[in-house]
Amino acid sequence: MKVIEGLFYSKDHEWVKVNGDSALIGITDYAQNALGDIAYIEMPEEDDPLEAGDAYGVIESVKAASDLYSPVSGTIIRTNDDVEDGPELINKGPYENWIIEISLADQGELNNLMNAAAYEESTRKED
Repeated sequence: MKVIEGLFYSKDHEWVKVNGDSALIGITDYAQNALGDIAYIEMPEEDDPLEAGDAYGVIESVKAASDLYSPVSGTIIRTNDDVEDGPELINKGPYENWIIEISLADQGELNNLMNAAAYEESTRKED
């Protein structure tokens, strides 16, 4: 399982990469591996507001369908059209292929997320 230093991680296996007042959000390597071959992603609308913990879309694989949850609050700035058109990109590079970008409503919420070491530890407990 690949985990990247410098990202924030949620218990729902999403990652957050902060860039100033905005953040990219995607699913972790652990999540894409558990899902298997990803076949479809239901994307949210741009300008949709999100609260931390809100479902913003659905990801479907040959094994299962799962809701996608926002780890932080904000407003959706954009969605990744490449991933919407080719959801299998997430299997090839889960950290390179983000799903949404949001403007952060409260950077303090990042303190509720895990760093790379804590996330690795949490996934060991799940296995």
